[in-house]
Amino acid sequence: QVQLVESGGGLVQAGGSLRLSCVASNGIFSLYTMGWYRQAPGKQRELVARMSTTTNTIYADSVKGRFTISRDSAKNTMYLQMNSLNPEDTAVYYCNANRRSGLGVSFDYWGQGTQVTVSS
Repeated sequence: QVQLVESGGGLVQAGGSLRLSCVASNGIFSLYTMGWYRQAPGKQRELVARMSTTTNTIYADSVKGRFTISRDSAKNTMYLQMNSLNPEDTAVYYCNANRRSGLGVSFDYWGQGTQVTVSS
């Protein structure tokens, strides 16, 4: 069973920074694509950033140049460094682990989420 535990959310002023952490099950990074998603009130959950098992990364256009996804395999921890935050970044942020089996079945695991609130 994959376990994901986020932390690091909070209240920050516009222009500020936060770093989110996601502690994952041991050895997960070699098997699962890891990602950060967010969901704002009244909106659908959206991808923020994703890192493959080979550390290829993709970012949502809205966060490119401001957010950085990274991981520390020794600590089984994934990070999301968020800089130049603005009120539109306010959301619950979720850690995700995804892999597809040889038959194309998708396995998704989610953390409990951490609230990020950016005040103007």
